[in-house]
This record gives sequence, structure tokens and C-alpha cells, in this order.
Amino acid sequence: MRIGELSRRTGVHERLLRYYEEQGLLHPERLPSGYREYDDGDIDTVRRIRSLLAAGLNTSTIATILPCLRVDGDRLVPTCSDLLADLHRERGRITQSIIDLQTSLGALDVVIAAAPPDVTRRAIAALSA
Repeated sequence: MRIGELSRRTGVHERLLRYYEEQGLLHPERLPSGYREYDDGDIDTVRRIRSLLAAGLNTSTIATILPCLRVDGDRLVPTCSDLLADLHRERGRITQSIIDLQTSLGALDVVIAAAPPDVTRRAIAALSA
């Protein structure tokens, strides 16, 4: 199937599919005309990529772990023993990012709460406009 068909069947824009190829996540066959030719398995690959991106992984990490995952119904199942250690490290990185963001959010809340009432009213009015 051509890239437009893969885009239609996965709901992923053609530009993103080309990006996934640039990142080494997809490996379409190139026809003599230069067109990309995808097979049905690429549909599952794109779905795995989208799931992993939604989980917070970046494309370089996905390129490393994608060969070690298979689809089992609605879930991804690791098939390589060393993959779990990588996933735990990535989970730790994401957890630390969440903690850092919560700390930043708390600091902003303190600053916002310290604003005088008239400044707060003007800010709220500006946000509503």
C-alpha cells in the first residue's frame, strides 16, 4: 500500500509517517518510481509507535525498543529480556519530569496567590477577554 493508504488506515498524517521513516521506525520498500510501499504489518507498527509516543517515549527510545515488542490484543508485550530494564529507566525519567513539573506548578501557585486582589481582578478580566 502507498503512504496515503497507510495514513488513511492509521489516522496518522503522511508527514508523520515520513518522519517515522527518517527516525528508523518504519522501513517501507522503495519502488523504482521512488514511491514508498508499505505492507499490512506497518499498520500495527504505526499503532505501536503511537502508543509508545502517548506513553511519553521519544522516537530514539522507540527505535531501540520497537523490535522487542509485539501486540497482544490491546497491549504491547515485551519480547526481549533487556527491554524491561530500559523501560524501567524510561519510567523513572518520566516520573522525575512529573515531579519537576509539580514543583514548578507549586512555585507558580505561590506567586499567583501572593498577588494583590486588584492585580488578580485585572488578570482574570484580561484572561476572560
